Amino acid sequence: MPDPSTTDTLFTLIDSPVGPLTLVSRAGRLTHLAMDGQTHAVPPPPGSRRDDDAFTDVVGQLDEYFAGERVGFDVPLDLSGTTFQRAVWTQLCAIPYGRTISYGELARRVGRPRAARAVGSANGHNPVALIVPCHRVIAGDGGIGGYGGGTDRKMVLLDLERTHLADAG
Repeated sequence: MPDPSTTDTLFTLIDSPVGPLTLVSRAGRLTHLAMDGQTHAVPPPPGSRRDDDAFTDVVGQLDEYFAGERVGFDVPLDLSGTTFQRAVWTQLCAIPYGRTISYGELARRVGRPRAARAVGSANGHNPVALIVPCHRVIAGDGGIGGYGGGTDRKMVLLDLERTHLADAG
């Protein structure tokens, strides 16, 4: 018998300009968006079922994002994390499209100015990369910093946003 907590958990796999993405939702709310090989990625739980039709809205928004036609997302989310992680993820959503901030600045924004490493950890455990734009956080010296999806993907995402932002004038 399936686990009752996963009977309404759905997933799909899609292609994207940064490689395959796995989307997971529960009760109509996105819980995970993972890139192939991403650090801390969580696979669909046992008992979940594939339903490609359940993700048309998020797939459409991702397509618009990659085409430079969308600068933010309005996908219903259900994110599990600590109070601190959720505070970090909220602040990530406040970073404007095409812009970056440092881990130190993000720590200041969550009221923990000496917690840049903890912010980096919370950033790395973001369950919905791209939707919650953790790729917009860079090292304090202007270097790329880390990225759970790989620094090559981080550069692709940052370049994509900067290019589309410049094209928009």
